Amino acid sequence: MRLNTLSPAEGSKKAGKRLGRGIGSGLGKTGGRGHKGQKSRSGGGVRRGFEGGQMPLYRRLPKFGFTSRKAAITAEIRLSDLAKVEGGVVDLNTLKAANIIGIQIEFRESDPGWRSNDSGNCSWPACY
Repeated sequence: MRLNTLSPAEGSKKAGKRLGRGIGSGLGKTGGRGHKGQKSRSGGGVRRGFEGGQMPLYRRLPKFGFTSRKAAITAEIRLSDLAKVEGGVVDLNTLKAANIIGIQIEFRESDPGWRSNDSGNCSWPACY
C-alpha cells in the first residue's frame, strides 16, 4: 500500500453545490433561494429568537436567579488538603499560602470563607 493508491470510501465525499452556474445545473440564477423575499437577499434572514413579530419566548418568560456574592468569595476544601498546610494552625492565611484556596477568598464574621466537605476526623487545630 502506498500513499498514492489511497482513496476515500465510495460515497463518503460529496461535491458541494455549485450555485449560479447556468440553467442546466438546476441551481442557476436564484441558486435555490426562490424569488424575492427577505431570505433571498444578501445578508437576509432574521436574528436568533425572532418569531415573526410575536413576542419571543425569552421575553414571555420571567427573569429568574441572581449571582450570589457569597458564593463568589467562598471556597470548599478537603480534609486531605489540610495535610499540605505547613504549621500547626489552619486559618485563611495559611490556606492561601499553601495554594489551597484563591486569594480572592476573604474572611467575614458571618462566614469564615472556607468549609470542609469531607466527614472524618480532623487532627489539625482550625482557627476561624
